[in-house]
Amino acid sequence: MILDPQAVRALSGVTSKKRLMQELGMIAETAYGVPHSAAVEALLERESLGPTGVGHGVALPHARLEGLDHVVGVLVVLDKPIDFDSVDRQPVDLAFALFAPIDAGVEHLKALALVSRTLRDASLCAKLRANSDPVTLYTIVTEAQAVQAA
Repeated sequence: MILDPQAVRALSGVTSKKRLMQELGMIAETAYGVPHSAAVEALLERESLGPTGVGHGVALPHARLEGLDHVVGVLVVLDKPIDFDSVDRQPVDLAFALFAPIDAGVEHLKALALVSRTLRDASLCAKLRANSDPVTLYTIVTEAQAVQAA
C-alpha cells in the first residue's frame, strides 16, 4: 500500500503552491521519515519541469528521493482551492503527492497511473471534498484504489 493513514490530511490556510509543497514535505517526514527539505526540494524541482496539476482541481506532485525502498504517497484536501498552473487553469483543492525511490522505474509509473485513475473519478473526488476527517478520507481513497487495482 502506498498510502499510510498518517499521510492523509485536510488542510486549511494553504494559500500557494509553494506552501502546499512545504505541507506535503512535512507530512511525508512525519508519516515516512522522509527528510522534509529533500522532499520539498524534489517536489519543487519536478514542478519546475511542468506543472503537475492534472485538471478538475487535482494535482499529482511527485518526486524521486534517496532513502526510500518503495513508493509512498501523501493525500491532502484543501479547504480553499489554490492556483496551481493546472492544465485546465482550475485551482487545486486535492493533491496526492508520490515519493519514489531514485531507481523506482516502473513501480513509480504504476503508482502514478493508479492514483491518476482513482482521482479521475468525479464522485470519488466529491466525497473527498465533502470530508475533513483523515480516517474517512483514507478509507474513501484506499477502497477506491483497491477497486481500481483489481
